[in-house]
Amino acid sequence: MILSDFDLWNYIRTGRLRIDPFTEEIVRENGVDLRIGNSIGRLKRTGRVLDTRSRDTREFYEIEEGENFIIMPHEHVLLHTVEYLSLPRDLMAFVNLRSSFARVGLTLPPTIVDAHFQGQLTIELVGGEFPVRLYANDRFIHLVFAKLSSEVDKAYQGKYQGQRGVKLPSFD
Repeated sequence: MILSDFDLWNYIRTGRLRIDPFTEEIVRENGVDLRIGNSIGRLKRTGRVLDTRSRDTREFYEIEEGENFIIMPHEHVLLHTVEYLSLPRDLMAFVNLRSSFARVGLTLPPTIVDAHFQGQLTIELVGGEFPVRLYANDRFIHLVFAKLSSEVDKAYQGKYQGQRGVKLPSFD
């Protein structure tokens, strides 16, 4: 079941869903909008092979801090949200790019937020046909929450739990 704004307000007011910092205007008809953080992870162009059994992927990324970022055509980048989320054991979320950004050719691979996840989200974004400037603190993704039929027995406790800022991939 997809949650309406009425249901979301119930989860937020009772503290079962936590979003920090929280402002009322992020709650939409059937989800919440989250904002771009102030750092970006750019994939480096290289002929080196990334070994998925390696524990360190830092050499394949450049992390930039700033108030705005230009996404080049077909460039893959990692962005993070300003907001830190804490989901209960009976909610998960689908991550969608806000339509205005999709309408200029930006894309986002299918992404979900697992039940009981806590942290800022790191999101992959792919550039379109022309450069696009993005600004920190602009709303850029929309989370649609789904209530699970029951609480999960095995709550998310993965390697990205508690992340802040851009979190690079980890294959351990």
